[in-house]
Amino acid sequence: MKRLTNWSLIVLALAAGAFAAAERQAAIPTLVSPLVPAAVAALLALVVVLRVLPLKARRVAVFLIVLVGLAALVGGLVYVQFVIRPAMMKSFLAASFAPKPTMVSAEAARVETWPPELAAIGTLRAYQGVVIAPQIAGIVTAIHFESGDDVAAGDALVNIDDSVEQADLANGLAQLKNANVTLDRQKTLAISGNTPQSSVDAAIAARDSAAATVERTRAVIAQKAIKAPFAGRLGLRNVDLGQYVAVGASLTTLQRLDPIYIDFPAPEGALKTLAVGQTVKATVDAMPGREFVGKVAAIDARVSAESRNVIARAQFANPDAKLLPGMFADVAVTTGAGGEVLTLPRTAIVYSLYGDNVFVVNPAPSGGGLVVERRFVKVGETRGERIAVAEGLKAGERVVTAGQIKLQAGAPVTIDPTGALPPPAETPKP
Repeated sequence: MKRLTNWSLIVLALAAGAFAAAERQAAIPTLVSPLVPAAVAALLALVVVLRVLPLKARRVAVFLIVLVGLAALVGGLVYVQFVIRPAMMKSFLAASFAPKPTMVSAEAARVETWPPELAAIGTLRAYQGVVIAPQIAGIVTAIHFESGDDVAAGDALVNIDDSVEQADLANGLAQLKNANVTLDRQKTLAISGNTPQSSVDAAIAARDSAAATVERTRAVIAQKAIKAPFAGRLGLRNVDLGQYVAVGASLTTLQRLDPIYIDFPAPEGALKTLAVGQTVKATVDAMPGREFVGKVAAIDARVSAESRNVIARAQFANPDAKLLPGMFADVAVTTGAGGEVLTLPRTAIVYSLYGDNVFVVNPAPSGGGLVVERRFVKVGETRGERIAVAEGLKAGERVVTAGQIKLQAGAPVTIDPTGALPPPAETPKP
């Protein structure tokens, strides 16, 4: 019976060992860890060895096994207490106090073609613009316009009382008629030899004087009938019927609005690239989102000694008369062929006393996440919502565009693809 039991234990131990080996080699589906059948096989083998040993040796072996087991148990408890438990506590505390990834928006730096531009602030000026004012004082007897009317050249605007001049004209015409009759009589007498030539000359002089008086009176009457000197749009009416107006008093304004000028200053250093005929783009606050395109029409012949700027004038088509004299305009003059520049959204730049910098998104060194790197850059000109980067960045590198206020170097982040700030309808002015 003892021998049958020993052989049974040996067979079971071999079966457990074979099962463990088969699981390790993936020859059969893994049901439990291969260590379990291996431990069972070792235990069965130990039982078989103990059964075949003499009684005395068996007692010594059992004692040694129990001693080793107790030592292993104590060692395991010590290892758990002083090694595994502190490591678990450390990892738990690290996980508890580790910064959580910050949600940010990011965009890759890209290369764009920007032609060189000269930016300036300009003021709109009418192609032709005058103040309508009388040359002669008097009482207004007729007004032929309303504020904001469009008029053609020669249209009547205002009449000033000319009753005295009309009487003077009638008197002058009578004097002229009498002078002509006297001249004809003197010429007839001179032909017959009954009057000297000096009498004819005096009659001619009297006739010319009377004609000049008539022309002068007519000129005064014409000055009191004020007309539009050119086609354009009238401003506000500053006169009423029956009002006495003095010489030079403003009655209204007249502006020719199509085409229209924009005068803008340029630094003297820009004279090496600024030229007549270059394309000019302009925007005005009154019409956000609309861009007007014109050409440089003229450049002033002198540079201001006070500002060291030269005034340039651009001409723009204005068929709908939306652009008005006196408006403020942002002007950009294309002064050459385009070149490639690396650009970012303006919101990506963090300005500080130590220099302009950006947060570049990189894979975490440990893997499995993203971290940011603070990098100082050299920025260039700004156009709309984009800014050029001259140094410190490469094309394709992802840069944080929103959420930088919560970041520091090495901070973990996650990218929010929907969190990018929409561009404003109107770019704020610096």
